[in-house]
Amino acid sequence: MQDLLSLTPEEITALCESLGEKPYRGRQVFEAVYGGADIADMTTLSKAFRARLAEEACIPRLTIVQKLVSAIDGTVKYLYALPDGETVESVFMRYKHGNTMCISTQVGCRMGCAFCASTKNGLVRSLVPSELLLQILTAERDLSERVSNIVLMGMGEPLDNYDNVIKFLHLANLPAGMNIGLRHISLSTCGLVDKIDRLADEGLPITLSISLHAPNDEKRREIMPIANKYSVRELIDACKRYIAKTGRRISFEYALIEGVNDTVEEANEVGRLLSGMLCHLNLIPVNPIKEKNFKRSGKNAVKVFTETVEAYKITVTVRRHLGGDINASCGQLRQQHAEG
Repeated sequence: MQDLLSLTPEEITALCESLGEKPYRGRQVFEAVYGGADIADMTTLSKAFRARLAEEACIPRLTIVQKLVSAIDGTVKYLYALPDGETVESVFMRYKHGNTMCISTQVGCRMGCAFCASTKNGLVRSLVPSELLLQILTAERDLSERVSNIVLMGMGEPLDNYDNVIKFLHLANLPAGMNIGLRHISLSTCGLVDKIDRLADEGLPITLSISLHAPNDEKRREIMPIANKYSVRELIDACKRYIAKTGRRISFEYALIEGVNDTVEEANEVGRLLSGMLCHLNLIPVNPIKEKNFKRSGKNAVKVFTETVEAYKITVTVRRHLGGDINASCGQLRQQHAEG
């Protein structure tokens, strides 16, 4: 059974032809799929063809299990049930420049980052392209609002689901589909060096975000197990190769954790590490999770860290905290649901 929403227009056309139809039927099916129709509702197709198509293909759907709306800023957090009953989270955020959707790429995660709730029970499975698209399409239909920016920064490690994520990026960009510009899509990785090099060869003008979170190997290994495989130097070298090949600025993410990685000395290390690179640093006061004793750095610590790094002529931003009253950090809602 083929998943129509995970297929390209060319693949849908090939399927239609294999069922004895003319190539133009592929375009009709593709447009109907993105219009939200089920196969039975595709009245531009003959009843006989719809019956044949339904035997060979399906259009999956996500179910909204839980929906939380922030009373502070209108951020909407979804817990979705996938066709097999597994659950993932997505967050719909409103900004002046348009609506942004933060989506998950895996059920759970095997990267083991200490500050992340998504990884608590490990990786269950990776998502297929339709399950990434449906996180956005379902929210758009639920809210009657269009998403113009996508952030792959939810549950899971996007580059650990490489082929499905790359196909999703191409599908999301299709003018006849969601028509979201690649420059409006950000992909966040904890630093899979081999996949960063592979991504550079794809020629996709997305924004690459690197979860740095510590400026040296010793501290990074304490909070990010991936640092046992790739050193900070190997990661930075891969980022420099990416910049050289793509000409795209990289965003480095740094979760500030009180007493863990927020000292002036560490700020200076970050400054020296990133100095001269085409990049910017995004500081994220960490979201507390009950499984850890991590606390977000105080306002003064954030200010000092910011000013220290800026002295190295690096652009620094502090992420606006959205949805603080609805557990908007990824993995928390799914964990609560699983615990009943």
